[in-house]
Amino acid sequence: MLKEPSGPATQAAQAAPAVVADVVVLDGPLGTELAARGIETPSPLWSAAALLDARGCDAVRAIHRDYARAGAAVHTANTFRARRRQAGAAWAELAARAVSLAREASRDAGSGRRVAGSIAPLEDCYRPDLSPASARQEHRELAQALASAGVDVLLCETFPHVGEALVALEEAVATGVEAWVSFTAGPEADLLSPEDIGVAAREAAARGARAVLVNCTPATRTLAYVERLAACGVPFGAYANAGAASEGLGWRGGQGSSAASRYADLARRWLEAGATIVGGCCGTGPAHIAALRALVDGERAHGAGAARGPSGSPR
Repeated sequence: MLKEPSGPATQAAQAAPAVVADVVVLDGPLGTELAARGIETPSPLWSAAALLDARGCDAVRAIHRDYARAGAAVHTANTFRARRRQAGAAWAELAARAVSLAREASRDAGSGRRVAGSIAPLEDCYRPDLSPASARQEHRELAQALASAGVDVLLCETFPHVGEALVALEEAVATGVEAWVSFTAGPEADLLSPEDIGVAAREAAARGARAVLVNCTPATRTLAYVERLAACGVPFGAYANAGAASEGLGWRGGQGSSAASRYADLARRWLEAGATIVGGCCGTGPAHIAALRALVDGERAHGAGAARGPSGSPR
């Protein structure tokens, strides 16, 4: 367990241009969406394998565009595994290509969209025991490459090992690019407790995180983690996975409007807990992001109406 941070938390980041009612809608996953579209995602590259040929790149581009049409304001480049450890000598070229594809789609969608560069655990995001003792140099290398490629945000995501997450965050902050960090409790919500993530979030804020999130934890079990983020002192939020296939929230065959609506119903509780950043992770897709956008837009309209008296004039 981490000790409570002793330094003051970084002041909350100003809202990005493409937000509704101060809530940022993220995109959804690339890896499981690529697989759903028939693109192979073999180990160790996983989603980054799609960057190796034209067909894969076309699929990545199409997914980004679908998320843009769904209403996402932040598009995460396909760099989760585009690093030297998994990709070898070609890693920098793949990372730059991933950022370019995300930037192209966000630019086509209009102004106000942002591109995030993904920085993931060096090993398995569900195996904190595999986190290497010396991770700083590799995280620094990717953070600097993504900053040079022109990302708007560096997103250190899906970390089950708090120590490694904080190292990655420090290297992201050192680039001068806005840095976010996201922890995962894993597919069974047993890798980190809500209390663990609450302490980690405050430590991350003290080290310069401009936002703290929880991701790739089942949507039905995410609220307890979001509630613990509320004390971190910076914007916070969640992008959950669809949980077990039996829950009917996503995965293959679960991308329809009813599944997306159920996911948005869960996300509504995250917003009620104070979250200002929401999106989707493994097993969700563009339909889920569209449902989140509708939720956020609806909340904004409801809030605007509540601020006016019966005559329509401001109270």
